[in-house]
Amino acid sequence: MTRFADFAALGRRLERARGRLEKRDEVARFLKALAPDEIASAVAFLAGRAFPASDPRVLGVRGLPRESSRGPDERDAESRRDPGSPGGDERGGESRRGPGPPGRDERGGVWGAISGPPTLMAPPTLMDIAEAFADVAAATGAGARRARDERLARLASRVSADEREFLARIIGGEMRTGVSEGLLLEAIAAAWGVDVAAARRAALFLGDLTAVATLAAAGGAAAVAGASPRPFVPLLPMLAEIADDFPAVLAAHGGRTALEYKYDGARIQLHRAGDRVQVWTRRLSDVTRSLPDVVEIARRDLSGEPFILDGEVVALDAAGRPLPFQELMRRFRRVHGVEALVREMPLALHFFDCLMAGGRSLIDAPYERRWEALTAVTGGRYLAERRIVTAEPEALAFRDAALAAGHEGVMAKELASTYEPGGRGKRWFKLKAVETVDCVIVAVDRGSGRRQGWLSNYHLAVRDGETFAEVGKTFKGFTDAQFVEMTERLWKLATADDGYTVRVRPEVVVEVEYNEIQKSPTYRSGLALRFARIARVREDKAPGQATTLEELRHLYERQFHTKGRASGVV
Repeated sequence: MTRFADFAALGRRLERARGRLEKRDEVARFLKALAPDEIASAVAFLAGRAFPASDPRVLGVRGLPRESSRGPDERDAESRRDPGSPGGDERGGESRRGPGPPGRDERGGVWGAISGPPTLMAPPTLMDIAEAFADVAAATGAGARRARDERLARLASRVSADEREFLARIIGGEMRTGVSEGLLLEAIAAAWGVDVAAARRAALFLGDLTAVATLAAAGGAAAVAGASPRPFVPLLPMLAEIADDFPAVLAAHGGRTALEYKYDGARIQLHRAGDRVQVWTRRLSDVTRSLPDVVEIARRDLSGEPFILDGEVVALDAAGRPLPFQELMRRFRRVHGVEALVREMPLALHFFDCLMAGGRSLIDAPYERRWEALTAVTGGRYLAERRIVTAEPEALAFRDAALAAGHEGVMAKELASTYEPGGRGKRWFKLKAVETVDCVIVAVDRGSGRRQGWLSNYHLAVRDGETFAEVGKTFKGFTDAQFVEMTERLWKLATADDGYTVRVRPEVVVEVEYNEIQKSPTYRSGLALRFARIARVREDKAPGQATTLEELRHLYERQFHTKGRASGVV
């Protein structure tokens, strides 16, 4: 069996490795040498997860502070160097980084117990760590939090300081070895001789890199190439590009396109086989318990199972008008007292795609064929408003009708397009009345004046490959209550604090309105959002679904269709 010390040693090698190929090969060699029952846990750990992505279990503890993840000799030495640091002598004061949030403790509670030397028990294996994580996640009821902390403390007491560092990183969800999920996928493919494109496609269908690795180890390239969608394994949703105008859409789609209302709701994916029904968000979070009315419709009114449908839910007021997105999020968060909220806030269902019907995958079928299957499954009910158009005037009329009904705009879909999970391209376009971009909060400044005590000036970033590039800051758009809520949320994601700016893990996605996009020498991205304002928090979007830097550059250039360009500006 593989020792956890071997995993920690791999982590150190990955930190030293200089190039992408070297990292890939290190991971591939490690995976290839594992026993079959170790593969899933190893892949999850490499991705910075205690459990596979498809596993709903959570540890339910705060990330292990770095202070507690080092050996006692290291901490004692640092305390001598800086008596003002946490863990320094009695003459030391507050950390140089300034005060943290109320109740936030650098070493906190039971974590102080895990910083000593390892016990005399046998060094833990990978599977020992996996089983210990399962034991921690199983703690429930009164006193569960302390029980989890104590179980982790016992686990950490068995490992060396070096192993403890990587244990802390897994618990904190951030490995910091330079191995992204994309690189991990390439390593899985290299380990078992699988084509990378086939592995990537299988990952979309299986929803989890651990499943791809397990399949590759058991069946090789043929098994991975044969992967297909399965009921109750959610797929990443297909995404759309922003379109300039209807003539551009019609040109891209060969003069004929399918327009659908773009609803101001939340994307859902509905799976049914027999009486079993499950519902996921676009972030692949299971919200079945929060949407019993959707489950009832799936069982009562839909046929042709097993099926997988893609659609949108919209919250309605008493008059049947769509409610704001933030109101809808109340439904998604509620797991207790759901029935009362169902009566207070009914939902309208709007399906627009069918990925499986009668147990057969339709991923590679053209859009028109998938719409036919969708119509059969739904009996023509609960469908998105749709019209096939060939000219701009009829497209504009359809868009105006969508806006008049209180919706965001329209989608335009190529009739021959296949469904590409997680893909974004010119086969699907979106045209909205108000331009927005989806940004990730990567840092936040401490507030001053009436915002004293809050984290309230948000650093906004777009996706740039596997990293994020900042494009502006804003404190506009939130109410006081939202500032308080976001402050608490961001402190839990904090990774560094210089006393003014707090860096956070890039997990919170916000929809941002802006006046225009400008060239900027300040940001590495080269662009900045002028008069940025947060329109809403996108709880339904993952960081990987944020606007890309390439898309922002396209939007910047598009501005000059209606504006002049200053001489010398490129």
